[in-house]
Amino acid sequence: MTSPATTATTRATTTAPTGHAATAHAYDAGLLLLRVALGLTMAAHGSQKLFGWFGGGGLTGTGKFFTMSGYPAGKAMAAVAGLSESLGGLGLAVGLLTPLAGAALVGTMINALAVTWGGGFFAPKGVEYELLLTAAAAGIALTGPGRYALDRFVPVLRAHRLAYGAGGVALGLAVSGVVLLIRN
Repeated sequence: MTSPATTATTRATTTAPTGHAATAHAYDAGLLLLRVALGLTMAAHGSQKLFGWFGGGGLTGTGKFFTMSGYPAGKAMAAVAGLSESLGGLGLAVGLLTPLAGAALVGTMINALAVTWGGGFFAPKGVEYELLLTAAAAGIALTGPGRYALDRFVPVLRAHRLAYGAGGVALGLAVSGVVLLIRN
């Protein structure tokens, strides 16, 4: 026999309003906005490394920075970072292969965090920007791109699974860990 308190608690939790719940289209629109903003920001940042656009150093200048930061083969590492940011960013922006796009950005941004870590949290030398970009990329990889994405046309990714996003984040963390191990 249940007690009156248990019955009242059960009734209250099953009949009480659950609070605000957005529509599926609202979630999808919000994810689209986040994906496009983060993706295009990262793609532009990658193009700075690859092509010197938007005041960037190009492969030569960025390669020198990578060498000064302790990475072997600085120019090659600049190309890897630039391609990861550009292709990962564009993939995220259009919602194509979202778990892998997220992995590319998480991996690159973990290395950016390692380079800037000693400067504290806040700008101008802090890590808050890199940390926010890393968390956003991981969050989108875990959540999925929403319905307004090209992944809807990729059969295996049509129904996003948490495991896909977790796998992408784990891949990004693992690859970044390997790259950090070869850094001086």
